[in-house]
Amino acid sequence: MNEFWRVAFSRRIAVNALKVSLTIGTLLNIINQGENVLHGLPVAWAHVFLNYFTPYCVATWSAAKNELDRRRAG
Repeated sequence: MNEFWRVAFSRRIAVNALKVSLTIGTLLNIINQGENVLHGLPVAWAHVFLNYFTPYCVATWSAAKNELDRRRAG
């Protein structure tokens, strides 16, 4: 598992996951809270955080697992 975390926090994977998170998180926030923003209603900040954090975790997990599988196969 130590190897997984080393790979997951490598610069290449972290930067890619951040790009995915910013793109998908922004779309999710527009979908989920766009109406509140347009009408001046409060925003659920915990949901804003989760809308960015979840895609970051999914992208990181997927890329790290793929990289480890590739290393073991090759």
